[in-house]
Amino acid sequence: MSESAQGRAAQGRAAQGRAAQGGAAQRWVPSRIEDGPLVAGRGRFLDDMDPLPGTLVAAVVRSTQPHARLRSVDLSRARSYPGVAAVVGPDEVRAALRPFPLSTGTAMPYYPTGVDKVRFVGEPIAVVVATDRFTAEDAAELVRVDYEPLDVVVGARAALAPGAPLLHEAAGSNVATDRTFRFGPVQEAFASAARGGGHVVEGEYDFPRYSSVPMECYSVIANWQHTDSGPGVEAWANFHGPFTMVPVMAGALGLPTSAVRLHVPADIGGSFGIKAGIYPYVVLMALASKHAGTPVRWTEDRVEHLLASSSGSDRAMRFAAAVTQSGEVTALRVDLVDNVGAYLRPPEPSTLYRCFGNITGPYRIGAVEIRARAVVTNSMPTGLNRGFGGQQLYFGLERLMDAVAGATGLDVLEVRRRNLVDTFPYESPTGGCYDSGDYARALELAVRAADLDELRARQTAARAEGLHYGIGVGLVVDPSGTNIGYVGLATPAEERRPGRDKSGSTEHVRISVDMQGIVTVMLGSVPQGQGHATVARQVAADRLGLPVEQVRVVVDMDTATTPWTVTSGSYSSRFAPLVTSAVVQAADRIAATLRAAASVMLDLPPDELSLVDGTLRHPSGPSVAFRHAAGVVHWDPASLPAGTSARLYEEAAFTPHETSAATADDRINSSLCYGFVAEIVALRIDPDTLEIAIDRVSSVHDAGTVLNQQLLDGQVHGALVHALGGAQYEEFTYAPSGQPTSATFLDYLCPTSAETAYDLRTDHLVSPSPLTPLGAKGCGEGSSMSFPVAFANAVADALAPSGVEITRLPLHGEVLHQLMEKNEKETQPWR
Repeated sequence: MSESAQGRAAQGRAAQGRAAQGGAAQRWVPSRIEDGPLVAGRGRFLDDMDPLPGTLVAAVVRSTQPHARLRSVDLSRARSYPGVAAVVGPDEVRAALRPFPLSTGTAMPYYPTGVDKVRFVGEPIAVVVATDRFTAEDAAELVRVDYEPLDVVVGARAALAPGAPLLHEAAGSNVATDRTFRFGPVQEAFASAARGGGHVVEGEYDFPRYSSVPMECYSVIANWQHTDSGPGVEAWANFHGPFTMVPVMAGALGLPTSAVRLHVPADIGGSFGIKAGIYPYVVLMALASKHAGTPVRWTEDRVEHLLASSSGSDRAMRFAAAVTQSGEVTALRVDLVDNVGAYLRPPEPSTLYRCFGNITGPYRIGAVEIRARAVVTNSMPTGLNRGFGGQQLYFGLERLMDAVAGATGLDVLEVRRRNLVDTFPYESPTGGCYDSGDYARALELAVRAADLDELRARQTAARAEGLHYGIGVGLVVDPSGTNIGYVGLATPAEERRPGRDKSGSTEHVRISVDMQGIVTVMLGSVPQGQGHATVARQVAADRLGLPVEQVRVVVDMDTATTPWTVTSGSYSSRFAPLVTSAVVQAADRIAATLRAAASVMLDLPPDELSLVDGTLRHPSGPSVAFRHAAGVVHWDPASLPAGTSARLYEEAAFTPHETSAATADDRINSSLCYGFVAEIVALRIDPDTLEIAIDRVSSVHDAGTVLNQQLLDGQVHGALVHALGGAQYEEFTYAPSGQPTSATFLDYLCPTSAETAYDLRTDHLVSPSPLTPLGAKGCGEGSSMSFPVAFANAVADALAPSGVEITRLPLHGEVLHQLMEKNEKETQPWR
């Protein structure tokens, strides 16, 4: 039996053991229940919905300038245009709204429109509400904006330069947050490496700004209401969470959170994090609705989306490692500078801190020094993007590990093997607690699946012919079940108010059983296509001993009726470790009530009954149908044993205490669970065109207990394609003038199925997490973090004979041409 097969067998035994506590053994569910309506054209997308009569349509007037003072905004001609109901501009925004509450106390106020200045091309200036989209857009063209152009700053390093143009004068700097952390004997380790025959290895790297371009762009319907209890807003949006944004919206509107009701449809056309950034438009359309006196609908077009929605932050970074003679990394210095765009838009600076607990990756590095800065520039504001913080971190860390291999003369795999964490649980110097794993075995599985000897033979043969062939590796710790307390690290410990800490990874689930025994599971996780309904149905059915057909799942979100908490949402791979754990808790409570009901019918002790195959059964043989036990609770509650509540309606909130607030010395377990990914990429580079062709990818994941193999495979494949975009194609670029140069699909290139026709070999290892009832960890982001750097390492290996250094992404023919031309000039003797 292979090691991976042994892992699957262990997974099966673990699943059976857990199932014995509350239900039947987990069963394979062959297909996603979400797919049928989508492929049949019956999806429920917001632009197809019309929940309120009399809804008017909005168009947004956007800045054509990257940085300018607003001398005047003339709305008069637009307001007099036939069919226009309202026009809202900077004066109305300033009068009615407060700046959004920020994650730090920096003096960089953020409104849903520019009010004094505009700070990026595409920033909203005004909203026109009319009878239809055509009328609204025609009237929007009549808005006259008088700009006073200002100097522009583009790029993270440029924002730090002395004398750089200031975006927010009151802040006195373009630095939105700046913190330095030290854990362990960093200075001593570097001094020892420098004087003791070891090595100090350094590198400077850049990670690009790119997005996820979901199929459906932003969409909002907002209705300002006046009720007996005061004003309120009811809104529909293809928003995926996190719901930390609900109090941010309420704060801007000057309303209590209870007065902001948000609906999210079952289908939102994808997000990958990008649609967490929709909340400024929810607030803006709520204000437009207030002025129009009607509900207002706005749907973003693709140009608007690429120009002004959201993206992951680009990062400039420096890494340094203290390394012994034998290749062990003893200390790490990290300097991270995130370009967050024109505003530090919540939840930023999350990208800086989301991977704080796992900043040393899969390596035993005992001392760390971190400087974390976010700067503002004249570009689109940033936010969440699949793997946020992880792909940036690991690009620097894993490029550095290749440099360590070069400095020590070790093979790139061997230097990693010598530094891998090998004992679990493992506590990182920054406070992360790696719950389980076997990193060395996963790496060997990846090597075996890649058939590394064959790849090296191909490389030798290619180089003998003067061709470029490279092999790269990327190893990452995959955090899941985010602890939102990491955001507090942006504030120094002495300024964090005692008793006002932030922490936690809570997820709520509600389960009910009707009188016919049909189970309904209501989720608050707001999925974007990951198959949450399929797995939640499977887990609930397993715990209650039912066929999956007897369980239905509701994924529509209504903040007034759906169970949720401020940490709820489909981000940071929370579903598998957190939501399913809440499903287990709620289902087990339901099971206890049903055992009590069945005990009345069978005259047997409830704790001797098991839920199996749609029945409650005693080992001696007697049984009662699940639906009949549920009927007792509904129809004959007085017959229940004393102390048993006639309740088949349970809500559970899974709250792991391992995700506590940051300590006084700034250590934090920034996620509940930590998986692992080992990825190997082999590729060819055409010597004439410098076109890169991927030859083979080997990808091994350890996500704990696998809840649904089909969905895990889908997440791996999807993350690889997403990562390929950032590695080879996608980048939001700006001219030195601040004008965007990639605001259409002519310039913003995305991978298609044609670019994924490489030899993909996947496997998985199972090391169940001891912190979740099912042993599951997240798996939705892994390859989005590991593939970009494995790809870059492969390109660097391919071009190593040419002396070309790879320090940035994306990499394609034009970039390689520039790098090789630069290298050739630098190595040519002066004439």
